[in-house]
Amino acid sequence: MYCQKCRQPLRIDASVQELNPASFDLLVASTAKSQENNTNVSRLTFPRERKDLYDRVSGSIHPPIYKRNIPAPQDGAQSVDHGPSNGHPDMSFVEITQSQVALQERDQADRTRRKTDGKKDDDNSDEGEKANLLSTRVAKTETLFSVLSSYSDIDHPICQECTSILLTSYNARLSGSLKERDAYASFLKSVQQTVSSISSGNDTKARKEVQDVQKQGESTYNQLTRAEGESRQVEGEIASLEEETHQADLDEQAYWQSRNAFDDDLYQITVRLMSLKEKYAHDRQQLERLQRTNVYNDTFCIGHDGYFGTINGLRLGRLPNQNVDWAEINAAWGQTLLLLAIVAERLKYSFQGYRLRPQGSTSRIEKLEYPQQAPGATRQNGADRGLRSASANPEPKVTRLDLFSSGDMAIGRLLNHRRFDAGMVAFLECLNQLGKYVERTSSIEANTHNHHGRNANMRSPLPKRVLPYPIQGDKIGDVSIKLGVGFHQDENFTKACKHALTNCKFLLAHVSNLEVQKTP
Repeated sequence: MYCQKCRQPLRIDASVQELNPASFDLLVASTAKSQENNTNVSRLTFPRERKDLYDRVSGSIHPPIYKRNIPAPQDGAQSVDHGPSNGHPDMSFVEITQSQVALQERDQADRTRRKTDGKKDDDNSDEGEKANLLSTRVAKTETLFSVLSSYSDIDHPICQECTSILLTSYNARLSGSLKERDAYASFLKSVQQTVSSISSGNDTKARKEVQDVQKQGESTYNQLTRAEGESRQVEGEIASLEEETHQADLDEQAYWQSRNAFDDDLYQITVRLMSLKEKYAHDRQQLERLQRTNVYNDTFCIGHDGYFGTINGLRLGRLPNQNVDWAEINAAWGQTLLLLAIVAERLKYSFQGYRLRPQGSTSRIEKLEYPQQAPGATRQNGADRGLRSASANPEPKVTRLDLFSSGDMAIGRLLNHRRFDAGMVAFLECLNQLGKYVERTSSIEANTHNHHGRNANMRSPLPKRVLPYPIQGDKIGDVSIKLGVGFHQDENFTKACKHALTNCKFLLAHVSNLEVQKTP
């Protein structure tokens, strides 16, 4: 056996081990009876059903399910001196070793065997009871302690020291309960005295206070009723305001939707407007660039290369120290004649007595000689003859004048270049006719403009000369264009050609000005 508190081995008293059946039953019955009486007297702090279940389970013959069997220590080296000796009766137990327990059991077995050997005449049933005497006592002792444990809140067996500690704890609890009981009794007595004194002297005052409290309760109830009515009214107003707020939210949402749609449309229109503005600006720049573009200047680029005049990069002229191929000179004369023909066509002018045949490097000018008219025929002035159609005249005599040269340098150079010189002189004549025509048309337009203006009564200004270099026969700017034999003839020829190109450039400028004026 072991103590259920400190787990130390116990030596059971012989009076407990050698209980006869009658004493055992009496002890168990008295324990159950005292427990039942205590249960009946004390106030139950738990449901009745739990009490019935406890009684039904405790009445079973089986040992409790919470019985604890603690095995003996396995260490056989413990000494007997660790526990109290038999000479000290105040100690509750003696600690023994496993070997001592084995020796006692062995002695008990020897005594039993000797008794068995001495009583060989007993029957087999008596021998079995004597052999099981120790186990019977142990089982009976365990049953007794199990019953004691089941009827109390303490597990048995316990040692003397643990019993003393439990008794001390119970005594402290008892003293605390007694003090608490005395305090409750004193408080109850004081309360009873106070109630008796108050009830005897303050009944009238209490009734008055009750009436005042009732009146105050009625007033408070009326105030509560009014407050509830006002609360319901406020709740109605809140509901109305919430409905108005919801409608305002819907209106705001619809407004923002329409605003977003308007912003989207405005953005699309703005993008389209910006695109159209960019397109318009680009087209206007293109138009201005095209308006500034002069097709005549682009087609006939007249410039100079040192002492030479050039047209489209072709030099027109010859110098002793710079021999220009006749192929380049012929091509330059072809471009110059083409320029003169295009300008005359643009101005709708027909040359008098000449017909231009621009054919590249083999360009020619045809001289038209009409037969002499009858003496009585009316003669027309030079301007009318210039504007008269060639179909009204009889078939003229056509003389081809070359505006190119083969470049042969034989002894008879003057004779070889006669047709070329005649062609260049004819070119100067045509250039002079076109220049005078431009001067006349410019003066007529100026007079017409002044007639419709505020200066109609003023004298008309003299016509401005268009060509910078005057032309007289074979000379332009007092320089002959013919190729003759003599000193400085090549320089004069080159200079005259340069003057002719300069006059042609002025005619191009006049035509370009007319094109700009026609542009709206």
